[in-house]
Amino acid sequence: MFLHSRHRSCSRWPSLTTAIVSLGVALCPILSLSPAHGSEIVVATYEGVINPVAAEYLHDALTSAQSSGAQALILKLDTPGGLDTSMRLMIKDMTASTTPVIVFVAPSGGRAASAGVFITMAAHVAAMAPGTNIGAAHPVAMGGGEMDNTMKEKVENDAVAYIKSIADQRGRNASWAEEAVRKSVSVTEQEAITRKIIDIVAENIPALLRQLNGRKVSLPTGSTTLSTNDVTLHEFPMGTRLELLKILSDPNIAYLLMSIGTIGIMAELYSPGAILPGIIGAISLILAFYSLQSLPVNYAGALLVILGVVFLLLEISVTSYGLLALGGVTAMTLGGLLLIKSDAPYLHVSLTFLLPTVLTAGGLIGTVVWMALKSGRSKPVTGAEGMIGSIGIAKTDVNPRGQITVHGELWEAISQHPIRQGETAEVVSVEGLTVTVTPPHR
Repeated sequence: MFLHSRHRSCSRWPSLTTAIVSLGVALCPILSLSPAHGSEIVVATYEGVINPVAAEYLHDALTSAQSSGAQALILKLDTPGGLDTSMRLMIKDMTASTTPVIVFVAPSGGRAASAGVFITMAAHVAAMAPGTNIGAAHPVAMGGGEMDNTMKEKVENDAVAYIKSIADQRGRNASWAEEAVRKSVSVTEQEAITRKIIDIVAENIPALLRQLNGRKVSLPTGSTTLSTNDVTLHEFPMGTRLELLKILSDPNIAYLLMSIGTIGIMAELYSPGAILPGIIGAISLILAFYSLQSLPVNYAGALLVILGVVFLLLEISVTSYGLLALGGVTAMTLGGLLLIKSDAPYLHVSLTFLLPTVLTAGGLIGTVVWMALKSGRSKPVTGAEGMIGSIGIAKTDVNPRGQITVHGELWEAISQHPIRQGETAEVVSVEGLTVTVTPPHR
């Protein structure tokens, strides 16, 4: 009886296994579309040029969102574009992310141009605020220097293929994406939503959250449904370090640091032992090198800036009647204009920054030269030379020898004209401890 019962139990295993497998298969689609239960959404805000700082900031924000189990990451973006390499790093992070990334072009008046178009279209959800625009994604505007026609065509075709693949992956308008690269077209947020370039138009983040609720998002691990009714927003700050590096990545700051660094080093070489100019110069040059590594630098421009500084400093010690100073100002100006090898205006040194910087440097050098000339021509006020022209009082009769007091000191005096005790006398020469005097106005 026991053996029979055991046989009957074993005969039921195949049917039970089949039932469990069938149930699992039936539940798989449901599980893959289950809502994301994170009660937090991380908000990162980036405004400015897309560069290594932007790529690192997004990477850190995504890492924070994933480690905290956040439901999604919202990237508030306002950018004129930037570097192709940094843009691709950001897109790689976004496409590989297991946390949904919502790119929100905001605030009103902001834009997603050039590299910003690629980043926005690569988002799991793309949104824009009223009064914003997107477009003008020609590859030249992403930080490249001057190229011949063949290279331009290659770069353009590469950018077109890249943005079309992004658009196809996210189900967005690939034909418009191609026009944005080839023709640099740009559209408003309303045109973007109509032409299926983006998914949402929202005035602010609360309005964005309302529209995100219940939206399905495809991730590398499967699909998920956002649930944003009762979420907590967590702002992810850039941090002091990245803020500093962002400032240093500004072409204007790079130019200023290079100028200050060169002036400091040259001043230390001219006056060994001054120490402070050398310290400031060395630190400024190191920071300038960091700044320039994230920019497409034209080394001819950098050499012109250094040459200009050298000319200005030479003006202090070489009599050139202003020619060296004029050459220095000219070289620094041309160097600043040529420093960044890019057609993108936001990567150039601004004229409104360049001219005051050059004129200030020239003015400081001019002041030093003027003070040196004035000092060389002025009458000595110390030592034996400083005694000449001084008025003393005869302590004894001076005829031809006697004693006088000058500046409270007693001197042996010689005079070709008699000077009585108590009368004043003017010093005309000094030899050792003896002065030659004459009655005043003689």
